Order: sequence, then structure tokens, then C-alpha cells
Amino acid sequence: MATPTCLILWVLLIADTVWTQSVRQAYEIQDPEDWDVHDDFYCPRECFCPPSFPTALYCENRGLTEIPPIPSRIWYLYLENNLIESIPEKPFENATQLRWINLNKNKITNYGIEKGALSQLKKLLFLFLEDNELEEVPSPLPRSLEQLQLARNKVSRIPQGTFSNLENLTLLDLQHNKLLDNAFQRDTFKGLKNLMQLNMAKNALRNMPPRLPANTMQLFLDNNSIEGIPENYFNVIPKVAFLRLNHNKLSDAGLPSRGFDVSSILDLQLSYNQLTNFPRINANLQHLHLDHNKIKNVNMSVICPTTLRAEQDAFIHGPQLSYLRLDGNEIKPPIPIDLVACFKLLQAFII
Repeated sequence: MATPTCLILWVLLIADTVWTQSVRQAYEIQDPEDWDVHDDFYCPRECFCPPSFPTALYCENRGLTEIPPIPSRIWYLYLENNLIESIPEKPFENATQLRWINLNKNKITNYGIEKGALSQLKKLLFLFLEDNELEEVPSPLPRSLEQLQLARNKVSRIPQGTFSNLENLTLLDLQHNKLLDNAFQRDTFKGLKNLMQLNMAKNALRNMPPRLPANTMQLFLDNNSIEGIPENYFNVIPKVAFLRLNHNKLSDAGLPSRGFDVSSILDLQLSYNQLTNFPRINANLQHLHLDHNKIKNVNMSVICPTTLRAEQDAFIHGPQLSYLRLDGNEIKPPIPIDLVACFKLLQAFII
């Protein structure tokens, strides 16, 4: 019996030795040319591949100047805070499963983006290119894209047709760039059928951007130089619920005749403008920021909305406003008692 037992132990020892050498070889190859990007063990030596998260590739904060070859299994790619200047096609030729790319805080320019490098990623959903050197919105982009983050670049141009095939895009962030009014044509946003959030804060706009997508629900235009809002502007975006226009140059004369009497708007922010009167609002509005304007008085006969909203045969009576800021204006006490009587749901009132 001893001989068979020794034989079994010897076979197990040999098998274990072979397996150990195979695994060690898979992780110890030093020459990138020896890697097979289809290999389940492949991990670029510049990056980290967590065993507990095999579909993620972490290459951030490495001082990289080039994008390494991306393994075919990767869904999530982190390349932020490097020195990368270009996005060529080759590193992505096998990365057919990519859903998420973070290239924030690099040195990428439009000239450095090879034409088919991004559009070939047919499953890409999230693209982060914040804090780079882009001067225009990159194009072409994959039709699958849902979020495009381009904050803090130098974007001043949106080439015609850039968004024409991006019907799946829900979020577009262009804040803190160099956009002027002439960056937009009437059809600039054509194709963005499902866009819900548009952020163009901290640019150099003097006018409201034209012909926004009809499904826009969140519109952020803080820190521009917008002086007015065209008549019937909100008819084109009937679902807008969150509107931020803080730190602009809006005056009473620049508002449409109906003011902000728009039933879809729930949160309206108009802080740090040049308004001298309380604008018209809708009964559905819940949060209103009017601080740091030039408002001198509160005329309840004008500002108290009386519109009723029907919802499934039930009427919700009276204004829904629960938060109101009026501090930083020229309003002198006493505040009309009618203010509280009108806004019965008011929970926070800052003056």
C-alpha cells in the first residue's frame, strides 16, 4: 500500500508545482509584447487589476503619458490624473466591453484624439474628460453614450452635428468652459432626444441657449452674463423642473411677461441678479432663491400664485412653496403677514 500512496503524493506534488509555475508566469511576464490582451490574467504593468473586481483597470496617478493596451475583459477604466495627451485607437482595439472611462485631469487636446478612437467603443456609457485641454466637444462619439462630462476645459466650439447621433445621452456637462453665444446654432442640440440634465454654468453666455432638447429637466446656467429670457422660452422645454440662473445679469425688463409661471418648475434659483421686483411664479414651485438682488418690497397681490393643479381628479389647493430666500435685498420690515398666509407650506424663510 505504501507504493501507491507515494505515487499519488508524487503526482499531486508535480501537479501543484506545474500549476504554481503557470500562475507565477501569468503574473511575472515583464515584456508587454508577451501579453495577450485576451488572457484573463493580463494586466498592464503600469496599472492595478484588483482580483475582487476583475472588470476594472486602475491606472490613475501613475504619471502616464500614453494609454496602455486595455484588456478585453475591462468594463471600467480609470486613467485620471496622468500626463496623457492623446487618445489613439490602438489601445482600445480589444476593449469591446468598456462602459466607463475616466480621463479627468490629463493634457488631452482635440488634435490628440484619433477620429475613431471613441466611436469604436460601442458599449461605452460614461465618458469623463474633465480638466483637460479640449477646445471643442470631441466628435464622433459612440451612440451608446449616456453621460458626457467636459467640465473645466477650454471648449468654445461645438461642431455641427456633434450630438446628432447621441439619442441615449441623458447628461451633458459643459460647465466652466469658454462658450459664447455664437457657439450655438438652432440645431446644435438636435438628436439629444433623451437629455435630462444640461450644465453650462461658468461660461460667457449673454443669452439663453437656443432650442434645447424637449426632455430637459435640469438646466444649470449659473455664473454667466445672461441678461434676459425670450418670450415663450420655456414652451420648448415643458419638463424643466430645476432651473439655476444664479450670478447672472437678469433684470425685470429681461424676463418674459409670464415671468416663471411655468407649471413644471419645482426649484428656481435666481440669486445674485439685478431683479427689483418679485417675479411671477407658479403654484407648483417648491424652492425659490431670490437672495442678493435689488428687491425693495413684497407685493403679495402680484407674487401670490392662485393657479390650481389637477392631478388624477384631485385638486391641490394653494402654492406649494416650502423654501424661500430673500436675504441680501433691500426689503425693509415688516414683512407682510399675507406672505405666510399665501405660502402655507413654507418651512424655511430666510430674509
